[in-house]
Parts: sequence; C-alpha cells; structure tokens
Amino acid sequence: MPETSLRANLRLFLIFLYLGCTSFGGPAAHLGYFRRAFVSERKWLTEQQYADLIALCQFMPGPASSQVGLSVGLLRGGYAGALAAWLGFTLPSACLMILFALGLAQWQGSVLNGAVHGLKIAAVAVVAQAVWQMGRQFCRYAAGWILMFAACAVTLLFHGIAPQIMVMLAAAAAGAVWMDKDSAAANHDALPNVPGRKAGLAWLALFAALFAVLPWLAAGSPAGLAALADALYRTGALVFGGGHVVLPVLQVQTVPLWLDNHTFLAGYGAAQAVPGPLFTLAAFLGAAANPQQAWLWGAVATTAVF
Repeated sequence: MPETSLRANLRLFLIFLYLGCTSFGGPAAHLGYFRRAFVSERKWLTEQQYADLIALCQFMPGPASSQVGLSVGLLRGGYAGALAAWLGFTLPSACLMILFALGLAQWQGSVLNGAVHGLKIAAVAVVAQAVWQMGRQFCRYAAGWILMFAACAVTLLFHGIAPQIMVMLAAAAAGAVWMDKDSAAANHDALPNVPGRKAGLAWLALFAALFAVLPWLAAGSPAGLAALADALYRTGALVFGGGHVVLPVLQVQTVPLWLDNHTFLAGYGAAQAVPGPLFTLAAFLGAAANPQQAWLWGAVATTAVF
C-alpha cells in the first residue's frame, strides 16, 4: 500500500533531496543512482518493475530520469509522494541555477571546470555498473543479446531522436513476435498502487488543456511571465530525448526575446556543474529573464518545463 502519512512523505522528500544534491552525471547516471536507492537498497521495486518504468519514461517526452523519480514517489506515496519526490530531486539544482543567474556564473573557472570533469568521469562508472546489472537481468537468452546489440548499433550509428524512437518501436515489435510470450508474462511484475483509468484521463485532459490556456494567457504580454511559461511548457511537453536534447530547443525559445546568447551559454555551462536534472536550466532562464523577480520567475519556469 502507498505510504500516505506526513512522516512517510517527509522521508520520501529527504531521500530525493539527498539524491538531488548528489546525483551528478546527467540522466543516465541518475537512473543508476535510482536503481541503487530503490531496487538494490530499499527493495521498493523489483528489477522488472524498475525496467518497466524506465521503458515507459524513455518513450515519453520530457525529462526521463525525473519522470522515473516522480513515478517512484507516486507508487510509494500517492500524489503527495510524487510531489515530494519531484520537489526533493529538483530543488537543489533549481536553487543553484537561480543563484547562478543572480551572479554566481562568473565563478566558472579552471578549478571548477576540472572538478566537473572529474565528476563526469566518475559518473561513467555509475552508468556502466547500472547497464551491466540490468543487462544481466534482461539479456538472459540469445534473442535478448541480439536485440540489445542491434539496438546499440543503430543508436550509435544514427544520431537524433527519430532513430531512437524507431529502435524502441522495432524492439517492441520484435519482442511481441520473437520473445517467448509465456516466459515474458511469468517474469512481469505489475507496478503497485497505479492510479485508475479515470485519474489518468483527468491528468491527460489537464495536459491538453494547458496547451490552450497558456497561449491565451500569454497573448497579452509576449515577453511576460505567462509567455515564458507557455514556451517552456510546450518545450517540456513535446521534446523527446531528455536534457541534452531540450537545451538547444530552449535556446531557440528564449534567445533573443528574454536573454542574449552569451547569457544562455553561461547558464548551459552552469547546468553541467550542478547535480540533479538538466531541465532545471529553466530556473536559470526564468531568473535571468527578470532578475528583479528572479525567484518567482525561476519557480514558474521550472514548474512549466516539468
């Protein structure tokens, strides 16, 4: 059963806050940190359930690793747990990015760049360990290894989002035809405490309604806060591929209307130096767009892009 008490949700918040403060290395590394925290250590999910969550979130637009974390919170503590998980994982980097926008960006230098480079190298080990463990779990037969190597080859040879989506569709089709259906059903673990279909339809309706409401709110002020929220919401809702793909889209959306290219690139560099999701670059963009109301604009921008 989901843990719905205030103490349980506070615990969720603190767990994700720790992850938000320590998860360097980008989305792939975040999935490794999550696996260790929630599959290996706390046993909240099985390997199969965690893999199902990753597959679902990778196939959706927006920040995949943050969506996995939010889903863990939802399954563990309901909607309050989802909010606690998202806040905990997002707050550290969002606050740091707003501070960068208020003047800390000039601290970028050779020492900090070297430290960030070292953190990225360490993150490679985290990603490799997670890939190895999941590979041992799911590539048990020849068909799995063939499918895995074919997917790797295609995604390494052909860059961009379209090849990735085609690989996922082809893998789903191959699995439906090629894999042992009885074995797959036996190994499948249903996700616990999933909200019902009516709740899903309600959230989907809200998702669609915001596409109509936000442009209407933004129409009166093309460079106002509502317009920024509209631009970032559309970016987060429609872009596939995670943080590194959304960054150039954010650049097109915000330069030169709200800030210049030099400022954007400074924020991009800062995003590489902080832990947590790369999507919190939106906090920097909101704060840089209106330094007099940096915290308000940063908070709205961060909420919109997620």
